[in-house]
Amino acid sequence: MSVIYVLLAISLVVAIIFFAAFIFSVRQGQYDDAYTPSVRMLFEDELVKPKKKKVKSEE
Repeated sequence: MSVIYVLLAISLVVAIIFFAAFIFSVRQGQYDDAYTPSVRMLFEDELVKPKKKKVKSEE
């Protein structure tokens, strides 16, 4: 019977730690943009063309 009390205490401590980590991540802005990552795969990446170096000709 005493094992139940120990397991209950341990589970409460673990639950409080996870809840504190969740509150910390919300305050740090971890969940601010939930829409963009879900639709990012629908858009094609823009191709970036490398800039050509201008060659000065000696005349």
